[in-house]
Amino acid sequence: MQTLKSQSGPESAPFVKWAGGKTQLLAKLDAQIPQFTRYFEPFLGGGALFFHLSSSRSQFSAQLSDANRELVNSYNVVKHDVEQLIDVLERHEKNYRRAPAEYYYRLRSAQPVSDVESAARFIALNKTCYNGLYRVNRSGTFNVPIGRYRNPAICDKDQLRRANAALRYSEARLTACDYKQALRKARAGDFVYLDPPFNPLSATAHFVDYTRNGFGEKDQIELAQVFRELDRKGCKVLLSNSSTKLTRELYRGWEKSRVRVVRAISCKASSRSGYCELLVRNYAL
Repeated sequence: MQTLKSQSGPESAPFVKWAGGKTQLLAKLDAQIPQFTRYFEPFLGGGALFFHLSSSRSQFSAQLSDANRELVNSYNVVKHDVEQLIDVLERHEKNYRRAPAEYYYRLRSAQPVSDVESAARFIALNKTCYNGLYRVNRSGTFNVPIGRYRNPAICDKDQLRRANAALRYSEARLTACDYKQALRKARAGDFVYLDPPFNPLSATAHFVDYTRNGFGEKDQIELAQVFRELDRKGCKVLLSNSSTKLTRELYRGWEKSRVRVVRAISCKASSRSGYCELLVRNYAL
């Protein structure tokens, strides 16, 4: 099997990783990738690891999913209608540059009438909102203010086309669903990468509202149970999370390593260093 020739690393992903700092982990993650032919990523986000694998591994089939329906729709549009998407994004970029704040808030309150329009809105807001942050309120409404950017690249045609090539090459199946539902089809020998909303480092560090339901301590405990179920099925599972007392306890007995990353989601530059991320796996290298 051939390796995808276009350079579809994390920089080719059309979205920013909401949790921040993921691209710093790729060297560490790459050293822990097992042999596989089927890949599951049920917390897709920016898809940094998927795009990295697409550019550095032999061809594989990918089962990609996320609970965020707008995100999954955007990936599907990138896969199936990338040229039409580029046309709409170019229009957004042109209008944004004429009047950034006015156009941003008009776009934020807009209600798209097609999948392509919805994907273009989602990507444009991600490229221009505060810190590339994705957050919704309890009604499911995106409510992040405009970011401070001089000249954001709303429409990166090369990036979008590389993402399209990676998604097509892997015959990626993209599904909007809960991670438990996505993993029901995982079987022995499949490689599963779990990258959930992180367990907060402190009581004031809660940022888990990627969907209207959030992802709290109970969800972290249930995820650890799913990790064990996948292990019993013979899946090869790699998980990344914050290194907290809870996560270290939940994954006691598994192979663990820690890596320091920059947390780009923080609004304070002084808070963007010295963050330990926990990697957990159930297989030998």
